[in-house]
Amino acid sequence: MLSTGLPQGAVPKLERPGPLRDRVYEALLELITTRALQPGQHLVESELAGHLGVSRQPVREALQRLNTEGWVDLRPAQGAFVHEPTEEEADQLLTVRTLLEAEAARLAAAHADSAGITALEQLCAEGEKAVAADDVDAAVALNARFHAKIMELAGNAVLAELAAQVDRRVRWYYTPVARQRGHQSWIEHRGMIVAINDRDEDRATQLMREHTEHTRASYHARQRS
Repeated sequence: MLSTGLPQGAVPKLERPGPLRDRVYEALLELITTRALQPGQHLVESELAGHLGVSRQPVREALQRLNTEGWVDLRPAQGAFVHEPTEEEADQLLTVRTLLEAEAARLAAAHADSAGITALEQLCAEGEKAVAADDVDAAVALNARFHAKIMELAGNAVLAELAAQVDRRVRWYYTPVARQRGHQSWIEHRGMIVAINDRDEDRATQLMREHTEHTRASYHARQRS
């Protein structure tokens, strides 16, 4: 097995058009976010280039950009490694996420229309099916879409922009606990939909805060186990 250790079918196809370095960057970031490339894993330029069907140069450029953004650690004389987040890093990120998501839930309760509620209910149903099928990747993706929809219904462009900046890291931290959170996470989502539909801003805020805190607690518990 190659040291890069990518699961079968994990490597995304590079979309065209667009600068090759950007497409390689997006492909590697997706592999890191979904944990197809695990924290601490050694990233060998030549092997990644082979997987992606490109030369080593755009891979090298992508790794440098990922290093700048904190996704990859470049170690002298050792090479590139997927960053291993510390407890403090995770806690800071998930704390910010709680603040952003709670405000989004409040605003969604104030502004959501029937079409928005229907969209949330459909995403919730799909998420429950993914959990029942033990499809963790689908559950993680649908969880992200559910929260993004609430952010959209909030109608605050600045808040949405800030949330987008942390979205991928939230997915990165959520993936390891997605199976553990399982159906309970979607039960909590159902409660949020009710609060938003009832235009109960305080309840929606409280439920979202509790929901994101449960995810943070699950992440820390898993790291310590």
